[in-house]
Parts: sequence; structure tokens; C-alpha cells
Amino acid sequence: QVQLAESGGGSAQAGGSLRLSCEASEYIGSYCMAWFRQVPGREREGVAFIDIDVDGGTKYADTVKDRFTISKDRAKKTLYLQMNSLELEDTATYYCAAKGPEFFACRPRQLGSGDDYNYWGQGTQVTVSS
Repeated sequence: QVQLAESGGGSAQAGGSLRLSCEASEYIGSYCMAWFRQVPGREREGVAFIDIDVDGGTKYADTVKDRFTISKDRAKKTLYLQMNSLELEDTATYYCAAKGPEFFACRPRQLGSGDDYNYWGQGTQVTVSS
């Protein structure tokens, strides 16, 4: 059972950057992994996804495409989310999540709200101000 722990959240000004990290307790190459975010009173939304290593495909929400980048460091067992050109609307609690281990690529059609993910971190707050 993989355990996940996020870090790197905090405050930033609009237009700035932050990098979130999600450290896993074990090798993550065979897990489909994603970042989600949630604002109180709103449904959790998928932000970015990365497939198992043999596929490596990524997917982004339209609202963050070309601004956010998801990546993995296998040696460090860590998932990252590089967030650039931050906007006020990016303010949320961010969660990393994993499902698997998987033998085949996930290749989701939509990011969804993460109901099919098995493992979750505790979340890290990101606050963007003007």
C-alpha cells in the first residue's frame, strides 16, 4: 500500500511559480498518478495526470494546460507539479493521488474527480494573491 506525502504548497503572487512534490513510500513506476485540487464548497477537480512508466503519457485540465507540468523522478520516488503563471483561480488545496499498481496504461479520457484512485496524500494548500 503506497503512502503519499505532498509538500511545496504556500503563497505566491499571480504570475509567479510554485513546485509541488509528492513523495511516495515505494516505487511509483507502475502507478497511474495525478494531481487534483479542491476549493471548499466545490467538487474536486483533476489538474494533471501521468501514466505508468512504460507509457509515460500526460494529460492536463484545460485551465492549466501550458502553465503546469507534471513529472516523475523514479529514483526519488517523487511526483512533481510545476506550476507557472499562477492565477488567482489556482488557489486550492492540492492532492496527489495514485491508482494501481497497473499492468496496462490508464490513458484516461477525462481527468475526473479522482473517485477511482486508491491512494491519496494529505493535501497541500496553494494560495495565489494579486
